[in-house]
Amino acid sequence: MSSLPKIALVGVGSMGSLHARVLNQSERCELARIIDPREEVGRKAAANYETSWSPELGDLSDVDAVVIASATESHYGLALEVLNQGKPLLVEKPVCADLAQTEEVLGLSKERGLPIMCGLLERYNPAVMTALELISEPVYVSAVRHSPYAPRIRTGVAWDLLVHDVDLAIRCMAGVEPKHVSAGVGQFHPSSVSGAEDVVNTLLHFPSGAMASVSASRIGQRKIRTLSISELDRLIEVDLLTKTVTIYHHVSQDAATPDGRGYRQQAIIEIPELVTAREPLATQLDRFLDLIDGKIDADRERDSILPSHRAVAAVRSASAVSA
Repeated sequence: MSSLPKIALVGVGSMGSLHARVLNQSERCELARIIDPREEVGRKAAANYETSWSPELGDLSDVDAVVIASATESHYGLALEVLNQGKPLLVEKPVCADLAQTEEVLGLSKERGLPIMCGLLERYNPAVMTALELISEPVYVSAVRHSPYAPRIRTGVAWDLLVHDVDLAIRCMAGVEPKHVSAGVGQFHPSSVSGAEDVVNTLLHFPSGAMASVSASRIGQRKIRTLSISELDRLIEVDLLTKTVTIYHHVSQDAATPDGRGYRQQAIIEIPELVTAREPLATQLDRFLDLIDGKIDADRERDSILPSHRAVAAVRSASAVSA
């Protein structure tokens, strides 16, 4: 009999199917059950990974922890049920698409002494992990996350896209929450649900005086995922899609011709080696398993979730979206 922790997965849609693969491939846990109300989808996924299927959570006494990768609208009820059954939880971002519900879920996990983790997956992007180790004194962060339209996402880009980069901006500032958040929001696509943002541009102001500009859009014609961290003497650029990091040091600007009609700029370019090449979802799962094992401070992990959720909630409440 396996002594590995048994994990139940809720939802095997677009993101859940990726979780199923990574859970199945892990040598540190067992994918014990797939939970999905759609019988045909659930049974097929369970058969693929030689595990069991059930249409709802039910009794969780057969598992050690749960991963929730179902639609955002279902997170609140499912998370409360999992925590009330005393199980550690990894829930896809956002924890809930409502700040009060997110606070309630996090509060219950703390009250019950249960580890909880949010699937802010870009934290485990090898390029991001590398860049965060290189940061010294950031003064300005710029993040862009643009995508083509995806009608299946009903919550809008604030909770679907923006939360990732707001979280990264906060991590670039050593986890310090912004003291002020402002934003411009637009809804343009005729297929978007009323109140669901298609574009959000956000400005975060931090206590140190540093700033971050974060742009999220789902009306782009190509996928863009970039993060730039400016310090006074260098720029760290991250491409989250190609998983590359480039560092620039500007060293001079000289006249290119004797009459001064042109200028030549010089910069030193560094390309650091990545700290890891692992798939982000696998790295995230390992951290969740370490969290279950008590190798990571559960309170610190829990506390790291709320700042980005608070900032995105502030964006949504402060910016009216035209119907």
